[in-house]
Amino acid sequence: MRSGDMLYEGKAKQLFLTEDPTVVRVKYKDSATAFNNQKRATLEGKGEMNNRISTFFFQLLNEKGIANHFIEEISPLEQLVRKVTIIPVEVVVRNIAAGTMAKRLGMAEGTKLKHPIVEFYYKDDELGDPLITEEHISVLDLATNEQVSQLKEQALKVNDILSAFLLEQNIILVDFKLEFGLDGDGNVLLADEISPDTCRFWDKETGERLDKDRFRRDLGQVVEAYHEIWNRLGGK
Repeated sequence: MRSGDMLYEGKAKQLFLTEDPTVVRVKYKDSATAFNNQKRATLEGKGEMNNRISTFFFQLLNEKGIANHFIEEISPLEQLVRKVTIIPVEVVVRNIAAGTMAKRLGMAEGTKLKHPIVEFYYKDDELGDPLITEEHISVLDLATNEQVSQLKEQALKVNDILSAFLLEQNIILVDFKLEFGLDGDGNVLLADEISPDTCRFWDKETGERLDKDRFRRDLGQVVEAYHEIWNRLGGK
């Protein structure tokens, strides 16, 4: 494969090789998917918003000492990132009961949890990304015990940083999903994206949803909600 060749295409992003074997170019798409790709649409402008918002959050976290794969934004839809091997474990941090957790545990959506909780999901589309335990991770050899500890520790640090920052923008961070990868030296780096596609953002005053739930639940004005997040982060 040569520089410019597509390395991978997912639901929301494309990854391309660059002249540097340790660097990958990421291009965000306008595709929207939900319910394990059963619901799909194209939303013009969504890719740019996710690229901008992810760039902002990766830079903020880097300033706060959270190692991640982000290098630089190179266009409205693209950024350069360090090439990593994704650990097939999605890490979800929840501050408020919503979505699948509320349904699974019979909790009223919007119930504030006594403390943030961390959940792990097996990153496998064919299996529907099932909820798993640390013991499952060990048995399936998805990550070492040390790596799992790092994932949990880093996820909670991200939660502290983003929750505090967003509250200043009148946004409640309800929950969010993170992915991590290993660089060529085996270091664990925060990867993928941090955007309204991967986080639940609620307006502090009104409870209005400013995230992908607008697409999941047919609430409309999806891209407008993403723009609102970007505007509150100081974007133009």
